[in-house]
Amino acid sequence: MKQSVLTFLLVTLSWSVVANGDINYAHKAIKKTLEKSCKLINAQFNEMAIPDDLSAGLQGKFFSVSSDNADSEITHMYVGRVNSCRAGGCSMPAAQAMGGDSEYFDYMVLYNNNREVILVKIFNYQATHGHEVTAKGWLKQFVGYGTESKDLEVGRNIDSISGATISVNGITQDISDKTKILNNLLSNS
Repeated sequence: MKQSVLTFLLVTLSWSVVANGDINYAHKAIKKTLEKSCKLINAQFNEMAIPDDLSAGLQGKFFSVSSDNADSEITHMYVGRVNSCRAGGCSMPAAQAMGGDSEYFDYMVLYNNNREVILVKIFNYQATHGHEVTAKGWLKQFVGYGTESKDLEVGRNIDSISGATISVNGITQDISDKTKILNNLLSNS
């Protein structure tokens, strides 16, 4: 009996660490998106060094993207995490900031040489609510967004989704922030 309880606790703890662990930058959906959706041949991505002044609060990594396609417009990628709320957990503002009562989803943004969004894909949705943000049609709203574009604003140029308010606002703000960071990063290099 004690052994089965101990085994159960170890399995539960292991699952908890994996479920709430780091972002899987080698996730099969990333490679599949680059190769199948974007039709890149021999897609490779290399992590970009981010200066400390731009990396504060960063929950992800920037990559330069290359492939054997001479005509590919994809030059950069951001893979990151957006915190969402657990049902009933957002009533405590500090809980989300500390990660205690939050759920999350991992996503990728592909950029062209003009630092404009080409594609957004959510590949690891671990939240219990707001999954509607994973819809390709909704995510297409970000395509073409760049630092020269108007600011992204839910309800104005980004559609809101009833029941997914936290996720919608989270990914909208994150894409806006990461696009500005990429622009700063490439402008200074």
